[in-house]
Amino acid sequence: MAEIPEKIASAASGGKPLPFAQFMALALDCPVCGYYEKEGDSIGRHGDFYTSVSVGPLFGQLLAAQFAAWLEAPPLAASPPEAPLHLVEAGAHRALLARDILSWLQHHRPKLFSRLEYWIVEPSARKRTWQEGALAAFQGRVRWASHVGQAADGGLRGVLFANELLDAMPVHRFGWDASRRVWFEWGVTLQDDRLVWARMAPSFDPAPEAPPELLGVLPDGFILERCPAAEAWWRGAATVLQTGSRLLTFDYGGREEDFWRPERPFGTLRAFRRHRQQPDLLSNPGRQDLTADVNFSRIEAAGLAAGVTTETFSTQQGFLTRIAGRIWEGQLAFEPWTTEHTRQFQTLTHPEHLGRAFRVLLQRRET
Repeated sequence: MAEIPEKIASAASGGKPLPFAQFMALALDCPVCGYYEKEGDSIGRHGDFYTSVSVGPLFGQLLAAQFAAWLEAPPLAASPPEAPLHLVEAGAHRALLARDILSWLQHHRPKLFSRLEYWIVEPSARKRTWQEGALAAFQGRVRWASHVGQAADGGLRGVLFANELLDAMPVHRFGWDASRRVWFEWGVTLQDDRLVWARMAPSFDPAPEAPPELLGVLPDGFILERCPAAEAWWRGAATVLQTGSRLLTFDYGGREEDFWRPERPFGTLRAFRRHRQQPDLLSNPGRQDLTADVNFSRIEAAGLAAGVTTETFSTQQGFLTRIAGRIWEGQLAFEPWTTEHTRQFQTLTHPEHLGRAFRVLLQRRET
């Protein structure tokens, strides 16, 4: 095993197991040793994984065209001319998506662009430095906030969106003890200078509840993840929306029933390094990506509880194809469609590439 970062080793040797959620938070986001705090870029051909932004600028351009249509329609269009309209991106990483969106709006919707405030929600000082460099051409148009409530102070009039943010939020990893018919939690501890798994009492309440029809057949050791951090984040994001504003996310995941499938006895948590799935989730902490599927049933419910309604839950293929369809039919203004657009679009939407793997949840505040 590679050398364990001191902060993680110290936390895991504290006398009792460290909940995996805390290990994951340190491994990914610790300012000292976190994977997402590395200077080298982890995204793209020379990194550890691809995103829709890696494909090229079309993803951001399609979103920009759709965002413009939403912002230019009632009730947002009816707001006073002096009132800014907002695009708020959470989890911007290197700000390549922000750059694609802002560039397209500047060239194709200059009037809207002049009213726009683009906010990036970024708690990391290091990542903010990266983002400021990438967006130097838009100085004065982009603002930063450390949390959603700080962005668009006074209420958000526009769109709050994220791309592959929720799947990297720390998950609690539960296991099923079939003989006792109870859930335990998987924690992490340090043993002989190695990080190893250790059973512990659930640190997060409530523990999972299996559908009644599964209780008698759920295999011993069946693993299920829960992500209260993602649910709390989404609920908080929904509360800042003003009438007509939308909350949008793209991510890996599925519905509640997908997490109980018998072919998923080990859960959905995965580690990636150099575009390959790694067998050991605890090895190379801070040097490999950790990700778990998003439970969109629970995320959607968090939004509904905060007073927003669901407009769309679909695959990325379906969502982007609907935008492109309106462009091709002349209902949505766009630049001339090229063969390069087609190439990128196929990668973004083909079921064998990114089209089926990603899900899209769109919610809206009606009043």
